[in-house]
Amino acid sequence: MSETELAPEPWAFHLLGLITPFLAISGNILGVIEDQVFVAMGVVFVWGVSPILDIVMGESKVARPPRESGTPFEVLLWVHGLLQLVVVGSFFWFAAIEGLTMWVVVGGLSSGLSGAASATVTAHELGHKKRGSPGWRLARVILFTVNYTHFTYEHNHVHHKWVSTDRDSASATADQGLWSFWLSTIPGQFASSARVHNKRGRRGLRNPSYRGLLLQISALLAIAFLPGEMGWFDGIPVAAGWLVLSAISILTLEYVNYIRHWGLRRSEDEKFSAGHSWNTEARWSRWSLLELTRHSDHHLRSSVPFWKLRPYDGTPELRWGYYASWWPCLIPPIWKRVMRSRLPDNRQ
Repeated sequence: MSETELAPEPWAFHLLGLITPFLAISGNILGVIEDQVFVAMGVVFVWGVSPILDIVMGESKVARPPRESGTPFEVLLWVHGLLQLVVVGSFFWFAAIEGLTMWVVVGGLSSGLSGAASATVTAHELGHKKRGSPGWRLARVILFTVNYTHFTYEHNHVHHKWVSTDRDSASATADQGLWSFWLSTIPGQFASSARVHNKRGRRGLRNPSYRGLLLQISALLAIAFLPGEMGWFDGIPVAAGWLVLSAISILTLEYVNYIRHWGLRRSEDEKFSAGHSWNTEARWSRWSLLELTRHSDHHLRSSVPFWKLRPYDGTPELRWGYYASWWPCLIPPIWKRVMRSRLPDNRQ
């Protein structure tokens, strides 16, 4: 059957991505009114259940035509974004009640993984909308909740321009393991985002990257000390939990950057092609992460919304979906052993 004879996939498949934030919210609430162990639900689902779903649900073998209407997907993006505010708010409530215990760390991991799987995916999509539009502004709010406000500028103006070259700190070489990539890419992306604004004459505190960092530090200090000074509650556990939440969200986001371009290199004067991104048609990753896995098309047509992204024949394919790649990726020798043979022409 040809693609034109096929019907688009039901949009409702993408509702699966809402499971993670709903589990995080439920866990935070139940952690207050029932037992702290419930805050672990997000961790169990993202790190335990989702890799299994990635494998069990398999890959889509036939590409369906794009959807004509994007209205359900536009609404879904806003649902994801607004749910992130509820995730963070419910976690702050739990942390304020619980105090500085190991369960605040666990709850921070659950809420942070929800931030990675739901919120930052949404912020990535909305960050490509017109500057100043409601969606673009929602992306800014979402990124503030995970203390990574510079991401949109860096991603749009540096990563998309220099992807898979030495000028892009968000593109990993074949020699890099995930841990060393984390150490280089996080400060590297902040520095490159600041340079984008410096070149436009926005220096010092006029630089949005520096202003965003100052705002984040100020918000953390305010949450840590102001509630106690006002006699409301101890803000230290809330601020510490927010740091855990943000850290795991950022690390997971950069893990995704790592697997999307690992080892695929081009020279600065070489045009980007579909072969410079890893792709996967793993259904669970596709549906729950808003087609983030069709990454070649995103770079070739960055203005195209996620529901119209398409796969390309012959592009490098990940061994597993995004969730199932997490655990092998944490052990660089295993990741490299599995993935090197998949590099085009065994490039290194």
